[in-house]
Amino acid sequence: MRSPVLPLTWHLARSSGRRGLQSRLLAASAAAVGAFVMLVMIAACLGSGARADRTAWRVPDAVPGRSATAVQATTTTYVRHQPVTVVNLAQRPDREPTPAPPGLSAFPKRGEVYVSPALAELLHRLPANQLADRFPEVKSYGTVGAAGLASPDELVAVIGRAPGDPAVSESAAGGSWYDEGQTARAGITGFSGSKPSMFTGSDQQTALLGAVLLVVPVVVLAAAAGRLGAARREQRLAALRLAGATPRQILAMTAAEAAGVGAAGALAGALAYVALLPALARIPYGVGSWYTGELWVGVPWLAAVVLGVTVLLTVSAVTMLRQVATSPLGVAQQADPRRTRMIRLVLFAAALGYIFLTAQDHMTNRQMIVLLVLFYAAFWLFGPWVVDRLGRIAGRFARRPATLLAARRLTDDPRGAWRTVSGLVLAGFVAGFFSVSRLDIGFTEHPDQVAVLTDGGADARHTAAETRTLLDRAGVKATVSTVGEDDFEDSVLLGDTGVVARVSGGPEQIDAATTALTAVGKGRFPVSQDYVSASDDTVTDRIATVSTATLILSFLVATASAGLTAAANVLDRRRVYGLLRLSGTPLRVLDRARVRETVLPLVVLAGGTTAMGVFGAYQLNKAAGATVNSSGAFQLAVCVTIGALAILAAIGGSRPLLRRVTANPTQTAD
Repeated sequence: MRSPVLPLTWHLARSSGRRGLQSRLLAASAAAVGAFVMLVMIAACLGSGARADRTAWRVPDAVPGRSATAVQATTTTYVRHQPVTVVNLAQRPDREPTPAPPGLSAFPKRGEVYVSPALAELLHRLPANQLADRFPEVKSYGTVGAAGLASPDELVAVIGRAPGDPAVSESAAGGSWYDEGQTARAGITGFSGSKPSMFTGSDQQTALLGAVLLVVPVVVLAAAAGRLGAARREQRLAALRLAGATPRQILAMTAAEAAGVGAAGALAGALAYVALLPALARIPYGVGSWYTGELWVGVPWLAAVVLGVTVLLTVSAVTMLRQVATSPLGVAQQADPRRTRMIRLVLFAAALGYIFLTAQDHMTNRQMIVLLVLFYAAFWLFGPWVVDRLGRIAGRFARRPATLLAARRLTDDPRGAWRTVSGLVLAGFVAGFFSVSRLDIGFTEHPDQVAVLTDGGADARHTAAETRTLLDRAGVKATVSTVGEDDFEDSVLLGDTGVVARVSGGPEQIDAATTALTAVGKGRFPVSQDYVSASDDTVTDRIATVSTATLILSFLVATASAGLTAAANVLDRRRVYGLLRLSGTPLRVLDRARVRETVLPLVVLAGGTTAMGVFGAYQLNKAAGATVNSSGAFQLAVCVTIGALAILAAIGGSRPLLRRVTANPTQTAD
């Protein structure tokens, strides 16, 4: 016998009217947003890994001297505070030809210079004495193809050198602690490096951190989508249950309807991701924008996200039907008080205690992710209990009708009220953490200095005299002096021996001085503040970028979740609102009650998670020996204010819907 589940589900969906269609469109929209954000997060993580792999060839893997067919010396110089990666290559005589590096058609000959498209544009735009004169003079530059670049905006140069050129000599290997990741030299037989560039090596880990922090708000949004229209669905299915439908049939009907809505919405989000790939590729991260192919997650990931969002929405909808299956008469009479139990508080305290005792200074990525998920789960369990207690306290001390109505709604459905604010509550932790955790390592910086390393003694004095001559010839005003180990705080070399030029003027003069002093560097580019602080600046820049993106997306997802939930609550409670209007309650009182129903748990819970985020950032800064960014408090205040206003605006967006469903209470109330 043919099952009646699907035909009956389709019949009920068609006969649900305009209100039912609105709930399904809202749920599909939430599923689309969730799928889109998840795909963008996955694309950023996978793309960062692919980007790092494309830079590994620049960090040479040393081979035994007799086996090496060429010498590779990679170093970094800076122009307008942007890193320029320079790969010097020299073919050893009487050895087998070395394969071409990625992005080139052949191994570069002596005197050939290949540059990335972005660097070629910069070479033509800037005066030669600020950049081009750092490289050998050529009639025309070759081009480094996309296979050798991590980003279309990356600045890379590949230069063919003679075996005896200082640029590939032992002195070009570096030796200072700030050379690590920027300068390296080794004999090679090819370009199968295993270590990515310093400028891309931390991108994936930082992107993964942002993705983990965004997963929970996205899950909250998808779960909220599954519960849209829950009250109306419960009433309808309870009637069917009383008419003789089995619990299995009720669950199957709900699952079929939710799966159809979720699949349609998730597929729309996936299609939006595919259509917007070229636009997403233009968003800069790290070394610049993306190649479109780097952000393509592939069909398996695309299908997995669509399926995952569909399953999440379906499970969320089905879990709401426990009372329908066990007590349909109670649901039909709306007799479920939905109380929460004290066990939630006990489990929350136990989870926080475990996190506090387990957290250490040095943890693996997996440990950090597990603790973060546990923290979110603890708050998800704890939130409804707090909302329930807030409702009871507010009801006891209420002096205005709107406050009393809000308190009754909080105690009648604490889980529903929690879902409205949960997105911003969990986003508050992200805001508190990232706003305060921007690190300042604390070294004294000298942005006006350009230095050349020397061997000390007579070499330093000779280099100082040559430095003065070259700077004077280039028209750069500077004060030149020699520095040593005792000048740690006063020199950009941080205790290394060399010659320092203190340049007057802005970035143009710094770049001109760097170019002029390239000739006295013995195969190395002059050292600037950008070079010395690059390892710290790279990490803090990635954290700042990911934090900004995470905050924006968290608040957007939280706002969407709150707006959808508020609209769904209006539709679900239209009978209650209609009865209240019939009893003489003004519309403005109902609207104020909705706002206070959100503000009360928002202030308490979001304030708590934000404080915990600040505490976590403080512990991170303490472990790293860093100071807190002085502007963190202001940024945090701005984030919290904007987030709260966005939530209230999202709730206010459903005000016209409230007006419509209560416009004719004599007809809409049962």
